[in-house]
Amino acid sequence: MDTLALLADGFATSLSPLNLMIVLLGVTAGLFIGAMPGLGSVNGVAIVLPLTFIVPPSSAIILLCAIYYGAMYGGAISSILLGIPGASTAVATTFDGRPLAQQGKAGLALIAAAVASFIGGTISVVLFTLFAVPLADLALAFGPAEEFALVLMAFTTFVGLGGDDKLKTIIMICLGLVLSTVGLDLISGQPRLIFGDLPGFYSGISFLVLAIGVYGIGEILYTIESSRTAPQVTPARITLRDLVDGIRTMNRMWRTMSLGSFLGFFVGMLPAAGATPAALMAYGIARSTSKTPASFGKGNLEGVAAPETANNAASTGSLLPMLTLGIPGSPTTALLLGGMVMWGLMPGPMLFIEQPEFVWGLISSLYTANFAAVAINIALIPLFVWALRMPFTVLCALVMVLCIVGGFAPSQKMHDVWLIAGFGVAGYLLRKADYPLAPLVLALVLGPLMEKSFRQTLIAEQGNIFAFVERPLSGTFIALAALFFVLPLVKYLRKGGARSIAPAE
Repeated sequence: MDTLALLADGFATSLSPLNLMIVLLGVTAGLFIGAMPGLGSVNGVAIVLPLTFIVPPSSAIILLCAIYYGAMYGGAISSILLGIPGASTAVATTFDGRPLAQQGKAGLALIAAAVASFIGGTISVVLFTLFAVPLADLALAFGPAEEFALVLMAFTTFVGLGGDDKLKTIIMICLGLVLSTVGLDLISGQPRLIFGDLPGFYSGISFLVLAIGVYGIGEILYTIESSRTAPQVTPARITLRDLVDGIRTMNRMWRTMSLGSFLGFFVGMLPAAGATPAALMAYGIARSTSKTPASFGKGNLEGVAAPETANNAASTGSLLPMLTLGIPGSPTTALLLGGMVMWGLMPGPMLFIEQPEFVWGLISSLYTANFAAVAINIALIPLFVWALRMPFTVLCALVMVLCIVGGFAPSQKMHDVWLIAGFGVAGYLLRKADYPLAPLVLALVLGPLMEKSFRQTLIAEQGNIFAFVERPLSGTFIALAALFFVLPLVKYLRKGGARSIAPAE
């Protein structure tokens, strides 16, 4: 009852005219920021942060969180319509969202993304409200060994339960892990794989550069090459009936969305994890538990719903360690943490006691932002779908410009633009050879986290490799990872045995 009373007081703060207007403005701005390749929630929050001093601290954090929420929704827009992830958190949405758009189902895909984002955001905010302190304690118990085991399980899920060629999947994961090591060594600081001492590689290979290259440039090259005539974008339309039918279709995916929401919230509260690994893991689990895993990557609506619920749930989950422990769960929450410190607020357990109006006003604003985001997103779907009606020659040029600008803007280095071109050609060739791109992207995203947690564990345990299986949580994850990895071999042996005992005709 105390929680409900505090939440009611929080709504009195978040529903004030000023804060309500701030939520609407923040969500709308975040929606377009998230849809622009190369921006995303981190850049959006960073751009707006200096402007927050003109409003009270509670209104300032509500504005930044609204932008954060809106950007999570908006990332799916360019992923579906253009095949370019608006941010790293939306890359898994590209796997099935883009094929749906090419089939003339862009409106359905956008509805699925909006509804799934709303479900993920709602479930995670309820969990945040009810279990803030206990879940913070659980996140604190998650050490480097558990993080390594969790990432390893994510990789083996793609290998053991995916529908792609197993050997090609392993090759792509290994290639992604190699690319993730480019740059400076985590411990010694020595340069690694910098290809002839090129300065641009000292900062590593950005995930955004790889994603824009293989999914943006590569998609354009493949589409042009695979069409004998001037390719045309499939006409798409959206009516009120389509909207109602889309929402009804989403009712059949409650299991996928629920699983993605809980997984996303849990992964989001782990320090340094964030929404991108959560979305990729949710996509892998949805594919592995689906009755038709082979349809993933070809336009399966569950492939849109799973990552969108997970990344929105993770965005809320990442706020939990920031508020309760002072540990940011993602780059965006690191900026929010810096903003709170600038406003004279010290995150931690005492924040709930010393600043209850601020904390519960923030929590209640997440409910408001979630409702505002889904309403604005669905209202603008006809505008987004209209963009698909332009001729392919115009759309192709627009996508190329967005790819170049989106790759250049974050670092402002021509090195990244050349990398995008190279990855675009590589992505086109890999797609022609039927190599799956999702494992490559997964490995580049999770590779640094995997290496860091692996080396931290070995240093802390003085080189004891058995530390990974001696801890209960990490041991369980590693056992599941081993099971998933040998599963294809078991299936192969069973099929071979069935063929050997089949009667000869």
